[in-house]
Amino acid sequence: MTPIKIQFTRFSAFYSPLILTIAGGYLKAEGLAPEHSISPPGKSAILALNEGTAHVVQSAPSQGINAVARGETLATAHFAQINEMDGFFLTARAPDPDFTWAKLAGKKVIVDHGGQPLVMFKYACHAAGLDFGKIDAIDAGGGAAMDKAFRDGEGDYIHQQGPAPQQLEHDGVGHVVAPVGVPIGACAFSSLAARREWLDGDMAKAFMRAYRKARAALLETPAADVARIEQPFFPDIDPRVLTTTIAAYQKLGNWSPHVEITRSAYEKTLDIYQYAGGLKTRPAYESVIAQPPGQ
Repeated sequence: MTPIKIQFTRFSAFYSPLILTIAGGYLKAEGLAPEHSISPPGKSAILALNEGTAHVVQSAPSQGINAVARGETLATAHFAQINEMDGFFLTARAPDPDFTWAKLAGKKVIVDHGGQPLVMFKYACHAAGLDFGKIDAIDAGGGAAMDKAFRDGEGDYIHQQGPAPQQLEHDGVGHVVAPVGVPIGACAFSSLAARREWLDGDMAKAFMRAYRKARAALLETPAADVARIEQPFFPDIDPRVLTTTIAAYQKLGNWSPHVEITRSAYEKTLDIYQYAGGLKTRPAYESVIAQPPGQ
């Protein structure tokens, strides 16, 4: 077995296409022994590529877009999509089957202030016809601090990635009222990245064969069965919550069948960042994106 080192910038069920590639034995079937890690808080997994401590990382095309916009020439490339839609949810204190985004006006909303989550949330408000400035947007810190703040009674709503919202609902603390990705639509949200020279090698081709198989299985397999395979990676998450989260993403279409980062999805992300992220230029597709190995 040849070791392959994989690093996540964030680790959640949202990244199941990559997690299942590891947990489901797809890499081992290609002769690769996966070793995974999570980047330290505040650091991008891209650093692990540049330092040579990872072969493949979970990242986002926006990382490359912002770097090229700053005048950098990338040694890395985003070569396959993990998610083609925002994977955050809005959770309220009480059930609201008639929720509309207009109801957030004047309310205290604990918003994830990480770079991409905040940009996407602002664009979602815009797409839903809501002025972000009319929200009392609370920065409660990182994911764990946000969750604790809401559980302690702060905020009317909270903006989180699965499975945190589903866990809140399971615990009777809140009720998921809306997926943030729906008003935004398809975009280049999260991705796999690697150094460009690695993409030309045999390991990259073997990895990609495994990833394609795992992604196809994720779309065809009942959520409960996927959750059983991934459960060892989520020891603190109730199996029912993990199942609910995976089912929600399957239904929303976050994990589209193709693996390529399409030009249309890339252009949509540029639109989003120009509107809400202050992007001044539109980096060329080829400066950030590469095609999947072996294609």
